[in-house]
Amino acid sequence: MVVTVVVLAVLVGTLALVVGSQGRPQAWSPRGASTAPSAGASAVTTRAAPTPTPSPAVLAARVRAPQEAATVLAADDPVAAAVQASSAVFASAPVVVIAPDDDPAAQATGASAAVAVGGPLLLMTGSTADRPVRAEIVRLAARAVLVVGSASTRALPESLALVPVPADADAEELAAVTGARTPVTATGAPTPSASSRATPPATRRPARVPGLVGLTGAGGDTTAAVATLRAARIPLVAVPGADPRASTHTVRALAKAEATYVVALGAAFGPADRLAARVATAATGTLAPGGGQLVFPSVEGVPAKRYVALYGSPGSGALGVLGEQDVPATIARAQKVARHYRPLTDAAVVPAVEVIATIASAEPGDDGDYSRERPVAELRPLVEAAGEAGLAVVLDLQPGRTDFLTQAKRYRELLELPYVGLALDPEWRLEPDQEHLAQIGSVGVDEVDAVGDWLAELTASRRLPQKMFVLHQFSLRMVEGRERLDTSHDELAIVIHVDGQGTQPAKQGTWRTLRRGAPAVHWGWKNFFDEDSPMLTPQQTYQVDPVPDLVTYQ
Repeated sequence: MVVTVVVLAVLVGTLALVVGSQGRPQAWSPRGASTAPSAGASAVTTRAAPTPTPSPAVLAARVRAPQEAATVLAADDPVAAAVQASSAVFASAPVVVIAPDDDPAAQATGASAAVAVGGPLLLMTGSTADRPVRAEIVRLAARAVLVVGSASTRALPESLALVPVPADADAEELAAVTGARTPVTATGAPTPSASSRATPPATRRPARVPGLVGLTGAGGDTTAAVATLRAARIPLVAVPGADPRASTHTVRALAKAEATYVVALGAAFGPADRLAARVATAATGTLAPGGGQLVFPSVEGVPAKRYVALYGSPGSGALGVLGEQDVPATIARAQKVARHYRPLTDAAVVPAVEVIATIASAEPGDDGDYSRERPVAELRPLVEAAGEAGLAVVLDLQPGRTDFLTQAKRYRELLELPYVGLALDPEWRLEPDQEHLAQIGSVGVDEVDAVGDWLAELTASRRLPQKMFVLHQFSLRMVEGRERLDTSHDELAIVIHVDGQGTQPAKQGTWRTLRRGAPAVHWGWKNFFDEDSPMLTPQQTYQVDPVPDLVTYQ
């Protein structure tokens, strides 16, 4: 207890020394150290550091993903197209660029300025057409406008800082565009006073929205709309023919961009829902035989395609040349036959195999349908080898007394492959009381359309490249109601394959008859090694008018 009191007394005494006689705090020093300045030393005066001038805030526009997977900007007027582009991708923009609608040079300068400041480029007419432009600038909550050339500013809100930019500004002038500029009046003329200067807020480019891609190349590529998408840091993909599936380049570009949302410039891109489905397919990056994802592309700058195929069933030479050799030899033979056609056309000639999956049978079989359905496992080696070699594959159905759709569904797992299409052979479609070879079979168009509906839905749901859908025919009676054939499925390329055999005059007559009054489809021609007299050479085959899109050999 005595020790505790002594220690407390020492601490209290020490605290009193620190506080001092007048109670003002003094600098505390360790015992034995002096707090007084040494002789000759001057006192040090501490000054407060100056308050730094705050840096101006750096602003950025905000880019938004569209609500829908595909947005088509269909306006054909450049002024309206520019507003549409801005509205589609910008949620806000502190700086906007305007240029005259009738001055291409000023628009080019404005495009560079828009990309530099990360804001949209809008076009001014000096008329009432500028009202939507004003509304868009207000919606963007803009603080400043870069006025390129003689762009009219009459419609702009008075609160905006207006910064003139020469119509022919060079790179150095554009680089300084965010510096002090002589303000302009509402009429667009510079104010006489140079002492008052307008400076746009400091900006940086907006954050990129992942998966947002712009589509161009379909006739809607106005300078302002393209510049606005570039200012939003949206990668642009040129789409020949407005179908993103048409070219290998486009498919690969959309796959690389992992496209989730697209903004397409031009009405040619068509309905937004159709475009969204096409983009979803292209974004997989999966290519069809011959490149791209279309069976028969008809787009400027993209090579057309034609196909040359062997027909038959693996392991059975009696059913066609396809089965006369093993799988590797079949692939090599198909490639060799196709090579003979390549010097005859500017189109890409794609080798193919048409594989009979269900074979018309003289016996009813266990299921009583007079059709022998080959197991998927028996067909898979040839189908997969063909796909790996770049060949197109078509599965052919000869259904007997059952219907085409029932048989098609048996081969769903093969039809889910991106290079496999489907063929229907009505010659072998029987009524419940019929047998093969007692008559020529036939099918109603409604049954054909039901298969087309199912195949199109399968293709769309699996985001597969377009599929070839072949309808064999050598007599008008074989397809009842053919004029009502549904050719509207974007996922399918329909071919009517003319199977006539015999003399060439007879075959040409069948060709002309079947083409008369036909729906809008592609056309196929078959050469028979044994039944034709004579069989046409490749040169003669491509002299058929019109040139067949698909040639098969049986």
